[in-house]
Amino acid sequence: MNKVYACIDGLKTTTAVVDWAAWSANRLGVPLELLHVLERDPDSTAVTDFSGAIGLGAQEMLLQQLSDLDAQRGKLAQEAGRQMLASSQARAKAAGVPQVDGRMRHGEFVDTVIELEPDARLFVLGEHYQAVTASKLHLDHHLERVIRAVKRPVLVATTEHFAPPEQFVLAYDGSPTAVKMVETVARSPMLKGLPALVAMCAADTPAAWAQLGVAKGLLEGTGFAVETTLLPGDPENALPPLPQLQGAALLVMGAYGHSRIRHLVIGSTTTTLLRMSKVPVLVMR
Repeated sequence: MNKVYACIDGLKTTTAVVDWAAWSANRLGVPLELLHVLERDPDSTAVTDFSGAIGLGAQEMLLQQLSDLDAQRGKLAQEAGRQMLASSQARAKAAGVPQVDGRMRHGEFVDTVIELEPDARLFVLGEHYQAVTASKLHLDHHLERVIRAVKRPVLVATTEHFAPPEQFVLAYDGSPTAVKMVETVARSPMLKGLPALVAMCAADTPAAWAQLGVAKGLLEGTGFAVETTLLPGDPENALPPLPQLQGAALLVMGAYGHSRIRHLVIGSTTTTLLRMSKVPVLVMR
């Protein structure tokens, strides 16, 4: 658990992923490794046997041409990957990260992340699709599978731009797992010194405020400045707009729990929160 892995793919959030990963590595005091995985293009599949229609000789020539094209495409992808890793390394070093390495792998992205997990402190990924409404959602299968599969925290860059957070919102549900998540946040240097707003979706009752008080006490015990709030309604509707309303640049939540917060990552509302959030989301394990 001694590296931040920035998973970069050349798409629109790549720069933000590098910036968030550099910020995280500096805060955690660990090296940064940039990871680019070359997956097989699903479009470059074997050609159907058309010999009955175009003749064996013609098909052999076509297969050879397609093979040459695949080889050329592979070389171009590798060169583009090397250039992206080099420019990202330079960007991270300019952000003050003392140790930045790059790694290009061939294979399946999620399998690669799982293989590297024992050496990871944090994974940083980009989210490429953002919904306008909760009813129109298309889940990034890589992102969901990584969050489901790994036991390390995952920081999801939901926008193309990076701004160092000056405050964070922590989604809380009062469950034992949520308490454990708060304890992890309290111990970690990553968010140390940033004001926290602990938010819970529940009815305005003394019991709910008491649950918030537990989280507040844990964070204040390690030096955090903490405010708390109760929100009416469902987490998937109430939480996404809250960070921007509060001027926060980061939403923090746990991956597992036994209430509706659980479904933010395990069920369909994962998509809702990650798509609707206008700020990056740090998913704690």
